[in-house]
Amino acid sequence: MLKNYFKIAIAVLKRRKFFTFISLFGISFTLTILMVLTAFINKVIGDNYPDKKRDRSLYITRIQESGDNNSMSSTLSYYFLSHYTGMMKTPVKVAISSMFKGTNTYVNNKKIAVNFKYTNAEYWDVLDYDFTEGKPFNKQQVTNADRVAIISEDMKRQYFGDITAVVGKYIEADNLSYRVIGVVKNVPVTNYMLYSDIYLPYTVSKEDYKSKGYLGGYMGILLANSASDVPKMQAEYENIIKRVPVERKEFKHLYSHANTFFRSYVDTGNEEHSGVFIVVTAISIFVFIFTLLPTLNLVNINITRIMERSSEIGVRKAFGASSKTLVYQFIVENLILTLLGGLIGAILSVAVLAAINNANLIANLELSINFMVLFIGLLVCLVFGLLSGVYPAWRMSKLNVVTALKA
Repeated sequence: MLKNYFKIAIAVLKRRKFFTFISLFGISFTLTILMVLTAFINKVIGDNYPDKKRDRSLYITRIQESGDNNSMSSTLSYYFLSHYTGMMKTPVKVAISSMFKGTNTYVNNKKIAVNFKYTNAEYWDVLDYDFTEGKPFNKQQVTNADRVAIISEDMKRQYFGDITAVVGKYIEADNLSYRVIGVVKNVPVTNYMLYSDIYLPYTVSKEDYKSKGYLGGYMGILLANSASDVPKMQAEYENIIKRVPVERKEFKHLYSHANTFFRSYVDTGNEEHSGVFIVVTAISIFVFIFTLLPTLNLVNINITRIMERSSEIGVRKAFGASSKTLVYQFIVENLILTLLGGLIGAILSVAVLAAINNANLIANLELSINFMVLFIGLLVCLVFGLLSGVYPAWRMSKLNVVTALKA
């Protein structure tokens, strides 16, 4: 039966080529946009490099003080993070790093934009960067404020060119010279919490990392011994924060949270506005609107197709075909159409993703189609097929036999 439906569907598609083109274009274009969006979100949220221990990690990215009519939110100071996380018993390691900062350096009279960040030694134990050369700096080097640096592969290529090994060579950043001791695989800039071109010990920072103020340019990552310890670790940090006094008299409340990667990534910086809610709502509205218009267009085209086939429907009804059988047939035909559009959309998605990667629009970001992206694409095709096929099929099933034969 399905084989016959497939043959009929192909014949119908060939009959009105313009309508077929419009339908396939709408489906494939919409699916391409959604698959590219899915690939981007999957890469940004799902890629666990270099934080491969994400299942047992919590991220501290913000502190907020608020009063009756005012509030102040910022990343945290190194002192605040080291002092209060140092009181905790659940974490086995605490990584502390600054947000990346930009500067310029020059090589052979050529200006190169450089992003650098400061870290403690434990940062390299909590995170699993892939070293292609050398090794991370250790606790002794941090304590001694040694001017050592770990650079990304991209920075190695830009600064040193085609040199095979660069460990032991010197690189300039922020008007200071550092000895390269390691090279790591690139981190995409979309992972803004961990991205950088150059990683330096926090003790070489020009800023006063010993300041006891609450606000600063640092974030922390708490690492538990196992995933089952994460809720306990989160509760322990929350209890400590409850006992921390506000820093300024004009404020009454202090907030800081140890959250999962996703919650930290989309944090709005405001206690009253949930980043998760805003992001999920925005994506849902975009997907709904973007799929609604082509779905309505496909519904109208399908109704036109069905009305053109009213005589065929009348003949089949006259020979005993039930409305249920006809509805099933037209839904299957529509699913075949949407799956064909989905196949074209998948091919276009591969081409678009390749173009985006080659254009290097976002530093170090490599988008690809994986099982999750393909699954989303297939799901969208099925939803398209059902939404745009059910109503026209229902309209068709209500056609009077005599009226249909006269058409």
